[in-house]
Amino acid sequence: QVQLVESGGGLVQPGGSLRLSCAASGITFSIYTMAWYRQAPGKQRELVAGITAGGTTNYADSVKGRFTISKVNAKNTVYLQMNGLKSEDTAVYYCNAAKGYNYWGQGTQVTVSS
Repeated sequence: QVQLVESGGGLVQPGGSLRLSCAASGITFSIYTMAWYRQAPGKQRELVAGITAGGTTNYADSVKGRFTISKVNAKNTVYLQMNGLKSEDTAVYYCNAAKGYNYWGQGTQVTVSS
């Protein structure tokens, strides 16, 4: 049974930082492309950042220079370090594992507000 469990969300002031974690089980983590998506109220789910099995990363233009995706294969965990948070980053953040089939976590809420 595949499980992706996100953690690390919460309420933060503009300009603050958060680190999201996603612990995976039930998959051969090292061969999957891992990604973070987000969905704000009334908007479509969008890709935030991805990291391939080989470690190549990509980012949405809106988060480049502020967010960093990384992974530790030995821990079956992918991270999203978010710095310089803005109100428009407020959303539910979802972990995704993809290799021909997509697996999703349950999501973690990130709220950026003063």
